Amino acid sequence: GKMAVSALPRTMDALTRRATMLRDSLHKSQGNTDGMVAILGSFDHRLSALEAAMRPTQVRTHAIRMAHENIDKTLKAGEAILAQFDLTRRAEATILRGPHEDLESYLEAVDTLKGISRFFSSNKNFRSSEGILNHVNGLLAKSSLKIEEEFKQLMTTYSKPIEPDRLFDCLPKSLRPSKDDEDENANQSDHPSKGLETAVYKIPTLVPPRILPLMNDIAQQLVQAGNQQSCYKIYRESRGSALESSLRKLGVEKLTKDDVQKMQWEALEAKIGNWIQFMRIAVKLLLTGERKICDQIFEGGNFNKDQCFAEMATNSVVTLLSFGDAVAKSKRSPEKLFVLLDMYEVMRELQPEIEVVFEGKACSEMREAALGLTKRLAQTAQETFADFEEAVEKDASKTIVQDGTVHPLTSYVINYVKFLFDYQSTLKLLFQEFETGNETESQLAVVTTRIMQALQNNLDGKSKQYKDPALTHLFLMNNVHYMVRSVRRSEAKDILGDDWIQRHRRIVQQNANQYKRVAWAKVLQALSVQGAPGSTGSSTPADLNSSGVSRAVIKERFKAFNTQFEELHAKQSLWIVPDQELRESLRLAIAEVLLPAYRSFIKRFGTPFNLE
Repeated sequence: GKMAVSALPRTMDALTRRATMLRDSLHKSQGNTDGMVAILGSFDHRLSALEAAMRPTQVRTHAIRMAHENIDKTLKAGEAILAQFDLTRRAEATILRGPHEDLESYLEAVDTLKGISRFFSSNKNFRSSEGILNHVNGLLAKSSLKIEEEFKQLMTTYSKPIEPDRLFDCLPKSLRPSKDDEDENANQSDHPSKGLETAVYKIPTLVPPRILPLMNDIAQQLVQAGNQQSCYKIYRESRGSALESSLRKLGVEKLTKDDVQKMQWEALEAKIGNWIQFMRIAVKLLLTGERKICDQIFEGGNFNKDQCFAEMATNSVVTLLSFGDAVAKSKRSPEKLFVLLDMYEVMRELQPEIEVVFEGKACSEMREAALGLTKRLAQTAQETFADFEEAVEKDASKTIVQDGTVHPLTSYVINYVKFLFDYQSTLKLLFQEFETGNETESQLAVVTTRIMQALQNNLDGKSKQYKDPALTHLFLMNNVHYMVRSVRRSEAKDILGDDWIQRHRRIVQQNANQYKRVAWAKVLQALSVQGAPGSTGSSTPADLNSSGVSRAVIKERFKAFNTQFEELHAKQSLWIVPDQELRESLRLAIAEVLLPAYRSFIKRFGTPFNLE
């Protein structure tokens, strides 16, 4: 005990010296308040009081021990306060320098000040701790504005739009626009849905990865300081406008339903092709990238991430989807079916990414809007199908093909149906939207069969416009044959099935037979042996040939045959059987009836030459 007491004056001297030194340096430090000085003054005062109390020698040991503990506590508190003052001085210097040179040290200094503020808040019994608290809190308020400025500057610096070429390079090779070949349709011609499963998209770097943790630190500070609204606003405005600019540079434009309605079909078709490309780039590259950035900037802490992202992206998403909506709601027409299917196909393809990018309650409106567009495209495509079937059935084009060949309607419908089969997988998805539990495979067959039937009905009507019944049959034979041949050469044969093919081949055969019968009846009649009249009483035996038919009659018969044949030849040389195989088999079939009839006529009545 004695030693401790004897050591006391030395320790006290040292402490008093330090306190005085610190007080002087604080006096010099421009930034500090009298609060600190007052606290140190009171500290000094307590020490000298203790010293006075210790002087009388008659103090009992208990009192000494108590005093000793008090001194110990006071020393420790003194050390702690001095440490805080030291920290305050250093942190203040950093804060006054500003965040721009060394953001990380700046944020550390802010944390230090927060700690000091906590220390003095919980040690309110120090005299004038009020003063120093005010000083520290003033510094913190100043730092909060500085940090906000820094956040804004970082955000602006690193939120630049991305050039289209950089985006194209992130696409799978098969989807990049061809450099050398400016032809719009170069990448449309081959239906793209086939190889997309393995397509690799590289997400572009929208903000350098080293900057994101800094942004996250600052955002945390701003939210803690209660400035989350301005933090969100800065993020929303800088990232939102970068996204909109990137899309604008790509060619995305705001088009209304009226704009779409007024557009020429070729122009609209090109715009739809571009829109499909834009949707892929927007969802798989830009929005996916933006979502990652948003998640990193607002990671940890008490952030409303989804809301921030939703507000940032909403303008761009609305612009993109509104074009799709305008097309889906525009006037229906058969040629639009395939672009509607293309659009529907890309929306279905992007569905998984849309679910991920727009997850969370705040983004539900955009999710719903995308789903709504997918449904509307399906609906319009479905209605366009029904329109097409009806249009085929009712096609009243007055075009009569004078030569009985394949009608333009037939080739149009067949091409349309062939095209449909390029979209088999998409159509299956489409039918699933509306079918409940029905076999979608058969659904395609049902639709195709109905379209073919509508075509058949129309052709039956058109065939009745011919005055010559032989041409009616030739026309039906040509057109139905074209249908059968096209179906057999395409995927449609598996869908329509063998039955359909057999049934329609029979129709071709029946019409070929009818044509042969009707067209050649008169010629064959002229050659028929039965029709030849027997000898009449008035003829003399010399006028008759060996079969007892008068020469004049036979001559008449040959003349009739020649005339009929000439007429038929003149007329039919204007008729066409475009299919070479069908033409050959028809020639053979005619020859099979005509030649034997001619031969037997000659055999029986001799040639016209020995009638002279």
